[in-house]
Amino acid sequence: MNIAFIGIGVMGQGMVANLLKAGYKVDIYSRTKSKGAGVIAAGAIWHDSIKEAVKDADIIITIVGYPKDVEEVYFKEGNILSSAKKNALLIDMTTSSPNLAEKIYKAAKEHHLRALDAPVSGGDTGAKNGTLTIMAGGDKEDFDSAYEVLSKMGKNIYYMGSAGSGQHCKMANQIAISGCVTSVAEALSYAKKAELDAEHVLTVISGGAAGSWQMKGNGPKMLSDDMAPGFYIKHFIKDMKLAKEEADKRQLDLPVLSMVLNMYEQLAENGMEDLGTQAIIKNYE
Repeated sequence: MNIAFIGIGVMGQGMVANLLKAGYKVDIYSRTKSKGAGVIAAGAIWHDSIKEAVKDADIIITIVGYPKDVEEVYFKEGNILSSAKKNALLIDMTTSSPNLAEKIYKAAKEHHLRALDAPVSGGDTGAKNGTLTIMAGGDKEDFDSAYEVLSKMGKNIYYMGSAGSGQHCKMANQIAISGCVTSVAEALSYAKKAELDAEHVLTVISGGAAGSWQMKGNGPKMLSDDMAPGFYIKHFIKDMKLAKEEADKRQLDLPVLSMVLNMYEQLAENGMEDLGTQAIIKNYE
C-alpha cells in the first residue's frame, strides 16, 4: 500500500515517522522541505509537488494549518482531487470546517475517489508516540478500510458518522480543552499567590478529581516557563473560532469558549501566537 502524506509540521513529523516504523512506503510533500528532514532521513520520499506525491497513492493523508490551506491542497488545479488515482482514499486530519469536510466528500465522489475527515487530538506528544485520538466522519466502509493505517498513528480511533462528523466531534474536543487549559493556569496562579509550592500542588491535585491531560501535560510546562509549541496558539485560535461559528449557527451561547478565545487573541496581539497553548498562564503573570 502506498501512502502520500501532505503537511510535515509539528504533528505530521511524528505521524509520518510512525507510518514508516510500521513498514509503509510514504511519499511526502510540505511547503518547507526542511521540516521533513527528519522523516526523509528515516525513509520518507520527498516530492517537489503535491501532484507527484499523490499520483500513485492508495491513501492520501493531509494535515495542514488552516481551512484555506485545506481548500488549496484539495481543490487547486494540479493538487489532490485532480491528481489522485481512481478510488484512492483521501483522509484530511486537519482540524477544519465541517462544511469543508462535506464539500471534500462530495467532490471526491465526483472524481471517483473516497474521503474521510479525521481530525486528531493529543498534540505533538501523541503524534510522536502514536497515541492520538482520531475522530472520523465519512462512509463506514472507508473508515474500516483505513483503520489499520490510522492505528499506526493513534490509539483511540472512533467512527463518528457521516462526512463532517469527525470535525464536529473535534469542535466539542476543542471547546472542552479551552476551559481545561485555562483552569489549570488559574489553579497554578492561585497556588503561587497563596505562597504554596506550586509544583507540589500540581502533583497533589493531578491525582484527584481535578486531574486532566491538560494538567499533567501542560501544567509542568507552565511552571517551568516552557512555552515551546506542542500545539500553537494561532492554531488553537483557529479551532476555537471554527467551534464558535458552528455554535453560533445553532444559536448556542458558549460563554467559556468566548472568554478563552478572547484571552488567546490578546496573547496573539502581543506577539505570542507561535507559542504553545500553555502560554495562557502569561495572562495571569
